[in-house]
Amino acid sequence: MLSKLEIILPLVLVVLITLPLVKAFMGKTTKKSAKVRLYTHVSLFFALVLFVFIWQSSSVAVLAAEGDVVADGFAGSIAQGLGFIGAALTTGMSALGAGIAVAAAAPAAIGAFSENEKNFGKSLIFVALGEGVAIYGLLISILIINKL
Repeated sequence: MLSKLEIILPLVLVVLITLPLVKAFMGKTTKKSAKVRLYTHVSLFFALVLFVFIWQSSSVAVLAAEGDVVADGFAGSIAQGLGFIGAALTTGMSALGAGIAVAAAAPAAIGAFSENEKNFGKSLIFVALGEGVAIYGLLISILIINKL
């Protein structure tokens, strides 16, 4: 059963991370304040990751101090863990590449469509090709996980 601290603390941390972005999404920031908000957002994210890492490692240390067998609680090998990391990297990097491709292709497609309405089908194909990269990455990660 989760304690109140384990429920409320992540919610508070998520709110603290998203607060610097509220005015940016509303369009009420200048270029300089947007940079400050971005740096604040990134630093809060990494602080949260560090906090969670320390919190989890302290809970593992408490379990080990109480005499529980921590190592036997994990049913997997290093190879299986590396397989999951590989599947996660495949999905993440392919989605990142697809985002970059769509970010480049979509404005060009909109520009081509605004100049000539007959270019809609051709321009849509280029945007869909960028999205296909993410689908292929997801497919490969599913195949990796099926082998584990």
